[in-house]
Amino acid sequence: MRSPALHHVLTHLITPLLMCIGMGLAYMGAFVTPEPHHLPVAVVGTGPQTKAFAQTVKDTAGDKLDVRTVATRADAVELLTSREVTGAYVPSAKAPELLVASAASDMGATAVEQVFSPVAAEEGVPLKVTDVAEPVADDPTGQGLFFLLIAVSIGSYASVAALGAAGGALALRVRALLALGVSAVVSGIGALLAGPVFHLAHHDLAGVWGMAWLYSAGILFIGVGLHTFLKRWTTLAMMVLFVMLNFTSSGGLFRPELQNAFFGSLHSFWNGAGFVEGVRSLLYFGDDGLGRSVWTLVLWLLAGLLLTAVAAGYERRARRTAVQAEAAQEADDEAEEEVEETVGV
Repeated sequence: MRSPALHHVLTHLITPLLMCIGMGLAYMGAFVTPEPHHLPVAVVGTGPQTKAFAQTVKDTAGDKLDVRTVATRADAVELLTSREVTGAYVPSAKAPELLVASAASDMGATAVEQVFSPVAAEEGVPLKVTDVAEPVADDPTGQGLFFLLIAVSIGSYASVAALGAAGGALALRVRALLALGVSAVVSGIGALLAGPVFHLAHHDLAGVWGMAWLYSAGILFIGVGLHTFLKRWTTLAMMVLFVMLNFTSSGGLFRPELQNAFFGSLHSFWNGAGFVEGVRSLLYFGDDGLGRSVWTLVLWLLAGLLLTAVAAGYERRARRTAVQAEAAQEADDEAEEEVEETVGV
């Protein structure tokens, strides 16, 4: 005989097992074998010799690199600070130089150094590496922003679980107000971690808080809206959206050019990438690219607000239907009582 209690437990074990599979596929698929895919680089110089050298680099690397030429070193620096290229090589018979911007991606800077170091070695001269955008000394690899993303994300989607479990009896508008308040608290914690605690942000801390609030509020409102329809499956959906697909495509560890096409494509519109790239722009690149990142987060927040509004309408209809059904049942009960009384008479 099947035990209802055992069936109940086995049903609930489906969620963690699916999380195990999903986390393994996502993290190992995104991070285990980073390889360049159309990694954008530049070669500095003019004339046929420079173009021939750039073509040789391209032919040797194949699809791993996208190579362009720029006229001057200043042009190359501009491309690096706008994050249009990952590295720029300045050829020289005596002192070749590689320009990188490690604040954009420490792993990307390492990848282009591995590409061009052998080129200089063939000339028998050392390669000078110049970092035109270094991260702060408190975050030497620039990966602190990725771990900030994790902290704010966990605070946000774990709060969705709390609101769903403990706040199910509350009206949706109350849960939405709670989500708004929680997002302010979570983003405030993120700002404290980024500023006074770990000193990732030496300036524009208010901007970092604003980005964290947009990011957190988007997650919370999406979660509150989803819980109306998914109930206990909401946790799994949140893990898929904001851990498995989110952390892996954020660019916090590897830029999209070092990942496969799937995660690389998600980087262009996913909210974690919007947060990481937006904070990078704010702290290291003079707000270049900040507008796009802000709009990415705003659109995710609008999606969350729309989903919450749809859920509110659904719950209102469900309550109205339940009230009507209860009224109909009461009417049936009264009718039965009248019949019984008539028969009794």
